[in-house]
Amino acid sequence: MHRLDDRVPAVLLRIDRNPFHHGTLGAVRSLGRAGVEVYLVADSGGSPVRRSRFVSETHPPPPPGSPVADVGALLRQVAARVSRPAVLVPLDDESALAVNALDEELSAGFLLPRQPRGLAERVADKAELAAVCESVGVPHPVTLIPGSPAQAAAAAWQLGLPLVAKWSRPWLIPVGRGLRSTVVVRSAREAEALYLRTAEAGSTLLLQAYLPPGPDRDWFFHGYVDGAGVTHGGGAGRKHGAWPRGAGLTTVGRWTPNPALEALVGRLTRSLGYRGIFDLDFRRDDTTGRYHLLDFNPRPGAQFRLFEDGAGLDVVRALHLDLTRRPLPAPAPLPGRAFVVENYAPLRALRRRGPERELAWHATDDRAPGRVMWGLWARHVASRQAQRAGRLLRGPAVPARTTGIAVDAPGTTPAAGTEAAGAAAAGAARAVAGSGDAAVARPRLGGGAGRPRPGPRAPRTSAPVSGGPAAPSAGSPARAHTDEEKASSH
Repeated sequence: MHRLDDRVPAVLLRIDRNPFHHGTLGAVRSLGRAGVEVYLVADSGGSPVRRSRFVSETHPPPPPGSPVADVGALLRQVAARVSRPAVLVPLDDESALAVNALDEELSAGFLLPRQPRGLAERVADKAELAAVCESVGVPHPVTLIPGSPAQAAAAAWQLGLPLVAKWSRPWLIPVGRGLRSTVVVRSAREAEALYLRTAEAGSTLLLQAYLPPGPDRDWFFHGYVDGAGVTHGGGAGRKHGAWPRGAGLTTVGRWTPNPALEALVGRLTRSLGYRGIFDLDFRRDDTTGRYHLLDFNPRPGAQFRLFEDGAGLDVVRALHLDLTRRPLPAPAPLPGRAFVVENYAPLRALRRRGPERELAWHATDDRAPGRVMWGLWARHVASRQAQRAGRLLRGPAVPARTTGIAVDAPGTTPAAGTEAAGAAAAGAARAVAGSGDAAVARPRLGGGAGRPRPGPRAPRTSAPVSGGPAAPSAGSPARAHTDEEKASSH
């Protein structure tokens, strides 16, 4: 591993309140093992991460939804405490957007990539992402933005059922309201009901075409783009397990070289002038073979440690090396390397480990976080099961189920497996983790020249959307990509 400059500390920022965010622990360990002093600004009171021996100091983060100015004020206090320039690493979307907005203000106390102002928000907003994809010719599932409950119902028929519903800015979803960032909608009535919660969710509702499930379809790509526009420290990976199955976070992933996807990602980052760490999610359409961009996260993905290569480089270490003006090593990929999140995939975690596999929580050089996680997870599962039992005892007074698959909103403790964990071993936090790709697509907008606006028009598509009868036009179109568009994925 190339030696990092241990004179330059790192400050890790996460506003999201999820205590089971294993990506935070991955960043702590990655930098701490390299001799870097790590300051953690995150809700660590009940988190296993604070027990890591690589954490030098912890600070409480600003509350979710805080004004950007408040985030800046807190970071200036931390900078004064650190008392020398530090590499700043945002670990969730809200943090990444705040740091991008404050880059000039924070430059006195922190080392940051030279990211174009406002780009992080543009790619993280799922409605804006449509226009981004349209502008650079990257496939993205057909999406409608309804402007009323009636338009939401009509869009459901137009796109075909089931379809995928997403909130454009999931970091704004309030905690404890039962809202999910992404859900599968199975009826027009469900689409209407979701639209009526728009004000509560805090952002625009998107309805997207559902890409059918199948093996070898869920992919992700991580990387760090340096000041010269060169990507380091990542690669292409395939999901072998997710929670919720086919729609959620990666529970089992494997480093799988994919030249077509690499070319597509390279064109995207170059076109945007992107700088810094990114995590992209893709779904391959088995009919066309094209890779549809589902999410663009302007920060490390939770499973970024999958891509530690033979030179010891990952995206977080690449960021630190680049910002401290140290040379970055040549790529030394490790195809086949695996990453397992053991609280979601316990059976996979129990399999014999090889040198090219990493667990999210357990580490022989840092055992405490893993032990604490299992105790916290067991209490979490027990609490969820008790809530479920209480609902069953109260009878069917609860509103009808709205989705077949749900992804937890940011800032919530994952429902992970606890809704389906009746088979969990007593006293152990065994979450259900799929080993296959049950699959939900998180589709694509075809945006126009700018951000799609609610309206009565239907989208222009290159072919009729199958799966439901025709209905009146609904929503504002984000134009679909035509079959002639070149996606670099072939």
